[in-house]
Formats: sequence, C-alpha cells, structure tokens
Amino acid sequence: MNEIFDFVVRHGSPVIFGWVLLDQAGVPLPAVPLLLVIGALAGAGRLSLWLAVAVAMAGCLAADLLWYTFGRRRGASVLGILCRITLEPDSCVRRTEELFIAHRLRSLVIAKFLPGLNPLAAALAGVVKIRLIVFVLCEVGSALAWALGWIGLGYLFSDLIEPIAAAVARLGGAGVALAAGCLALYVVVKYVQRRLFFRELRMARITPENLKAMMDRGTETIIVDLRTSVAAQAMPYTIPGALRISPEELQRRQREIPRDVEIVLYCT
Repeated sequence: MNEIFDFVVRHGSPVIFGWVLLDQAGVPLPAVPLLLVIGALAGAGRLSLWLAVAVAMAGCLAADLLWYTFGRRRGASVLGILCRITLEPDSCVRRTEELFIAHRLRSLVIAKFLPGLNPLAAALAGVVKIRLIVFVLCEVGSALAWALGWIGLGYLFSDLIEPIAAAVARLGGAGVALAAGCLALYVVVKYVQRRLFFRELRMARITPENLKAMMDRGTETIIVDLRTSVAAQAMPYTIPGALRISPEELQRRQREIPRDVEIVLYCT
C-alpha cells in the first residue's frame, strides 16, 4: 500500500491531470475514487490540497476546451461523433440537450457530476456558439466545484478512506484483476445494449432516398421533426412540409399527428 501511495505522492500532478483529462473527455475511467484518495493523502499531509485541486481543474478545462473547440468548428456533427463513441447512444445527446435547454450555462456545472454527459455539454456549448470567455468562466467555476467537492470530501474523511484504500491494496493483483473485470463487464454489457439498440433502430428506419421516393409517388405521409430547439438552432434546416414538434411538446401536441397515414419521425 505504501508503494502505491508513494507513487501517487511522487507523481501526483501528472497522475491527477492525465486521469481527470481522460475521464472528463469521455473515456470510462472513473476519476472520483482517485480524487477521494488524493484528498485523503492531502488530509494526511502528504500532498498539497490546493495544488491537487488546481491540477484537477486544469485537467477538466483541457478536456472541456477540446470538445468546445470541436463543437464550435464542426457544429452538430460533433454530437454525432460523441454519440457513436458513447456507451449509451440512445439517450446521450437527448439527455444533454434537455439538460442544456432547462439550465443553459448551469448545465455545465450539473454535467460535471453526471457520468458521460460532460463532453457532450462542452461540445454543445461550442455548437450553439457560447462566447469563449463566458464558457471559460463557467467551466472554471464548475471545475472548481467538481474538483474541490470530491477532493475535499476525501480530505474531510481521510481517516476513513485511507484504511479502505489500504484494505483494497492488500488484495494486490487480485484486487486489480477484480476492478478490471468489473470495468470490463460494465463495458461489455453497455456494448451489447448498444448493438441491440442499433439492431432495433435499423428495423424501424427509412432511408432519405426511400422517403423521397414515397413523397414523389404521392404517398400520403406526415413527417414529424422531433429535434430539440438546441439541435434545430445548430442546424436550421428541415424537410419541406415537416411538422415541427419539440420532444417536450410531444405529449401536449400528439393530437396534431394524424393516425391514418404513414408517419415518419426524425431527430438528431
């Protein structure tokens, strides 16, 4: 255990920065346990609390600025990229867009504490062209709240966390294998869910070419544009004649959709 702690103490800043950068960029590497251990080490006087917080904030900002830049330069297409690499493609963009619509800039703080949503929130801020200075100021505040919250928790409860970490470390290779196995199982389950979702989605899809052919044949069709207001703002184009209903309005306006014709829905 002492060897692990000594390694973290000797290489604390690079370890914190790299791990937080990967976590906040979307790689499934949980940063919270590390931050709790870092806080416990700071509570034991072996690391500087404020240096650890500053380095964790730097990792957050680096990841967020990366996705913000991609979102600003690539537009809504970057959300598709993120959705393809996430483990929950069916809900990742929609949940983040709904969060952004409801809370705007406050969503940048909230997303920090919700696994998997932070890179999407940062990219979305770039897509809707939030000013860089405003984004940076919001991110500094949210990164401070996130880093200080978890490291501070470890600092306050260092007497409890350090013995737990010591007990885990005594498991040695078995503990590492168990942790790696749990992470691998989580990824496999999510991957299987992802493939099943895509298989179901393919069965219910119609290609743009097929839709165009239906419209050219005069097939009575109602097209419903279900994009969120954020997505519509990022890409202000629509299919001619489409009925525009945002997801939050669907329940209230469902009577506007006729039931005796072919219905085609599209979103992001």
